[in-house]
Amino acid sequence: MFEILEKTMLNPTIAKIVIKAPRIAKAALPGQFLIIRADEKGERIPLTISDSDPVKSTVTVVIQLIGASSHTMVEKFEAGDSYANVVGPLGNPSDFVHMSPEELKKHRYVFIAGGLGTAPVYPQAKWLYERGVAVDVIIGARMKELLIYTEELGSVCDNLYLCTDDGSVGFKGVGTAKLEALAAEGKTYTRCVAIGPMIMMKFATLTCQKLNIPIMVSMNSLMVDGTGMCGACRVSVGGQTKFSCVDGPEFDGALIDWNEAMRRSRQYQPEEAASMERYGK
Repeated sequence: MFEILEKTMLNPTIAKIVIKAPRIAKAALPGQFLIIRADEKGERIPLTISDSDPVKSTVTVVIQLIGASSHTMVEKFEAGDSYANVVGPLGNPSDFVHMSPEELKKHRYVFIAGGLGTAPVYPQAKWLYERGVAVDVIIGARMKELLIYTEELGSVCDNLYLCTDDGSVGFKGVGTAKLEALAAEGKTYTRCVAIGPMIMMKFATLTCQKLNIPIMVSMNSLMVDGTGMCGACRVSVGGQTKFSCVDGPEFDGALIDWNEAMRRSRQYQPEEAASMERYGK
């Protein structure tokens, strides 16, 4: 059993859960994920690690209320309760963790974060910032009330840019438009990482290709089983079939077949809708 130490609602549909998991906390690296099962009859859910603290023996995940399982994990569990299983860290860490200090210092990173994808950007930006790497972060949401992790990310980057579709705070427009505006102002970046909705990552890739910035994207939203057994997270990368869970979850955005990936991201919508009907939502 894995005790929930904290549960915080970041907005009406997104919760931050801090879990006691000493061994996972010691081993976790940016970009990796966990498999969590709420109870003995629960579904196994892959969730990207949003923070880890080996001193406090904790790992943090952020859960969006979408399907029956995510509703169960958030609505039926409070601090002091325990999840049945937490397995990890799984997947490959972000590619920059393998770079030498000398190579890292040559780069200037920009992160484009959208929606729920904002949370897993935090451990990546923090890891780089703590090692003296230049980091800028762009966070996008439809409106001010839906922005998350603004304080956390503001503390681990050189510049934080907020974007809202309705202009309620920061730049009015999407994150990719902000990146283009920064480039027009003379800002230069050697690497980009985009995490968020599939359509956002697709257009982040197109924007970075136009600006000649290499980009990595996270395909964690395609994962189901999380161990390479089910094949649901297949994605074409440079003409080769890869599994997001065992080969990723991060890939070179310029090599991804985005039309295929977006189709795959919708493949279980009928089952999810039926599950929510049974759940009573």
